[in-house]
Amino acid sequence: MTSPSPSSNAAASRTGGQILVQQLITHGVKQLFCVPGESYLAVLDALHGASIAVTVCRQEGGAAMMAEAQGKLTGRPGICFVTRGPGATNASAGVHIAHQDSTPMILFVGQVARGALGREAFQELDYGAVFGTMAKWVVEIDDPARVPELISRAFHVATSGRPGPVVVALPEDMLTEAATVADALPYQVTETHPGTAQMSELAERLSVAKQPVAILGGSRWSEQAVREFTAFAEAWSLPVYCSFRRQMLFPATHACYGGDLGLGVNPKLLARIRSSDLVLVLGGRLSEVPSQGYELFAIPNPVQPLVHVHADADELGRLYRPAQAIHATPQAFTAALASVRPTAAVSWAAHAEAAHAEYLAWSDTAPIRIPGDLQMGQVMQHLKEVLPADTIFCNGAGNFATWIHRFWPFTTYASQLAPTSGSMGYGLPAGVGGKRLWPEREVVIFAGDGDFLMHGQEFATAVQYGLPIIVVLLDNAMYGTIRMHQEREYPGRISATALKNPDFKAYAQAFGGHGERVTSTEEFAPALARARASGLPSVLHCLIDPEAITPTGTLQGLRNAALAKK
Repeated sequence: MTSPSPSSNAAASRTGGQILVQQLITHGVKQLFCVPGESYLAVLDALHGASIAVTVCRQEGGAAMMAEAQGKLTGRPGICFVTRGPGATNASAGVHIAHQDSTPMILFVGQVARGALGREAFQELDYGAVFGTMAKWVVEIDDPARVPELISRAFHVATSGRPGPVVVALPEDMLTEAATVADALPYQVTETHPGTAQMSELAERLSVAKQPVAILGGSRWSEQAVREFTAFAEAWSLPVYCSFRRQMLFPATHACYGGDLGLGVNPKLLARIRSSDLVLVLGGRLSEVPSQGYELFAIPNPVQPLVHVHADADELGRLYRPAQAIHATPQAFTAALASVRPTAAVSWAAHAEAAHAEYLAWSDTAPIRIPGDLQMGQVMQHLKEVLPADTIFCNGAGNFATWIHRFWPFTTYASQLAPTSGSMGYGLPAGVGGKRLWPEREVVIFAGDGDFLMHGQEFATAVQYGLPIIVVLLDNAMYGTIRMHQEREYPGRISATALKNPDFKAYAQAFGGHGERVTSTEEFAPALARARASGLPSVLHCLIDPEAITPTGTLQGLRNAALAKK
């Protein structure tokens, strides 16, 4: 196969900004998100008339989260541009999400002129110091002739091994300086494949297991990889669990699905994993939430034999000593699973059936009753009845997210946008990023009242670009998750968790969107129908009884339980 030739631009003198934009085009960038700044005006000028769609955002954190969301959905680096200093620090929340979620992303940040570096000039930052612990690589480009080289490396670093964010600093005078340099070749993602002997060993381990389970997580998946693993699980009748906020990696309707390892997890799920005699972990790191505070598996030697498959060799054995370590990407590993088939009928089909039955009972909305006139169990049932299976569900952080994670059956790859980092305010910008990427898909954002206003200004971005997203905003007039913990630890001593909220229906309408106020179960279905028919970004302002702190618990119940222990 003949490699593509470098661009004929090698003989042309271009500014650093022009060279940079051409590298983005070369590496397949179709969209980027930004908040404009004077520190990278030369890039903005080079983008004028370019084949890259630019989404102008209202705050750098939102812009970075939109880019991260696209990286999560596609596996290609999401691209974000922000100005120096405050712009960069605002964007850091999105960088942290990309780091903990293993998402490929490149953040371009403006920098002061090279001659002023080190003088604490206006808005100057040492980007290596600021981002060094949350980015895979931080680089400052001080020569326009090196732009193709370093941008190519940024794409390779962001997508290799365990994907993550890269931060590229751009001194403003470098962007206006001219250079004559060839464009880089398009980046290619390298897949790490398992060996034949490793797959044979895995087959042997499975053949002698009595109660094996699989846990799926991480990134570097694809729709095909999900299909291939689903076929593998079906052939072996293998119970499958998804890691925290990675439920799109296995169809919830499949007979082998047992639920997710998130917050407030099904106790029967945990018991089944603890009693297993083989745990196949594919793609994930078994970090704090899926490992239930690092207590589900002993560190460093798990009680259960662990087969750990990960794209980054540094993750294998980092916390848990596996019985078998396989250095491979999920896509390469699932392709190799075609050779791992049971030679005889496996004896644990009933194991998978029981796991799925436990999931179905846990996710059943029928018995769920909460205080107040708006019953969220019935709301979730209605959503299941009317929304397409490939609807992209987005959320930030808060107790409200439990309604999605527990009661929405994810069946389609690339249909979930949620931060494993627990970052508030993520849902709305993530929804904008998802809708900009795939405008034909329905996008529904679940948000709490405190969560929504972290990046509520990005509703204006949805209006500006005509993105008919739907925000289901659950308002209980408090930072609910913190209040929940407060009642457990300091019952009755309410401090710094109460909120006085605006009229979110009027908020949506003021931006030029569609707004509805929902106070009862009966009002939700017609309000949703009107929102979907409006063709506008919409907010359904749902008033939740403050006592309904979780699907099965109340504030008073938490307080009473805590006081009883005093």
